[in-house]
Amino acid sequence: MVARIRSNIERVIEGKPDVVSASLVVLMAEGHLLIEDVPGVGKTMLSKALARSIDSTVRRIQFTPDLLPSDVTGVSVFNQTTREFEFRPGGIFANIVVGDEINRASPKTQSALLECMEERQVTVDGTTYQLDTPFMVIATQNPIEMEGTYALPEAQRDRFMARVSVGYPVEAAEIAMIGSHAGASPLEDLEPVTDAAEIRKLTSIVAQVHVSEAVQRYVVALTSATRRTEDLTLGASPRATLHLVRAAKAYAAMAGRDYVLPDDVVALARPVLAHRLLPSVEASMSGRSTATVLDGVLASVPVPDGPRS
Repeated sequence: MVARIRSNIERVIEGKPDVVSASLVVLMAEGHLLIEDVPGVGKTMLSKALARSIDSTVRRIQFTPDLLPSDVTGVSVFNQTTREFEFRPGGIFANIVVGDEINRASPKTQSALLECMEERQVTVDGTTYQLDTPFMVIATQNPIEMEGTYALPEAQRDRFMARVSVGYPVEAAEIAMIGSHAGASPLEDLEPVTDAAEIRKLTSIVAQVHVSEAVQRYVVALTSATRRTEDLTLGASPRATLHLVRAAKAYAAMAGRDYVLPDDVVALARPVLAHRLLPSVEASMSGRSTATVLDGVLASVPVPDGPRS
């Protein structure tokens, strides 16, 4: 099933198998995905292709400076006929929510997503509404230095399981893109290959993947090392530890295994952890990014070695 979804997305996204795989890992692990890159490289196209590959409810929210929190969560409106307040759901009430250019909205509007993403519920006027499963937010954003953007606060970045960058395509992929996209967008002809019920079955399979004690200790050692290094002012949170384990379980299941290897953790460490870290002043002045510091942490933490149980 994962191979069918991947093949469907790659009809639209040329030459980016790693990015497509990362998005599928987040979907299987019941997380949320942040796609960050410069304009025009296919961030929104990737999120729409993933959403259209699943026959479920999909909504797109275009984040702008004048977007209100009630536009996201919903609002209670007084009905003159019944003389009662009625709740009108916002854009967050869907299985797949595409938040386009999330850092264009004000911090107040961005914070409206916090409860939705973590508790998978919405509270409006004292009433709590549960969101349907599966529920996944796919947010795109331009780099912080672009004009007219608001940096996502650390609390919100921490709720995204992974961050990926699409990047520029290689020459062959860009030439192929001209042929497939020049006349009409292949996104219009994309048909769903699965539905919400099937995704729920897949996520239940992922939950049963075994994580040995050695791998658990390895994950904790990695996240703990990010909190101790002098190159970072903010290390990985306990939520990051849980997200890394859940993502590794999905990665293993997609590889046809019912157990997690340390290699799975290493492969996902950068997309799951890098966006949660803040470099120290010394690291920033020396030109070292959080990804570079994380690579050093990965090299310093010994990988468990032993027979599989």
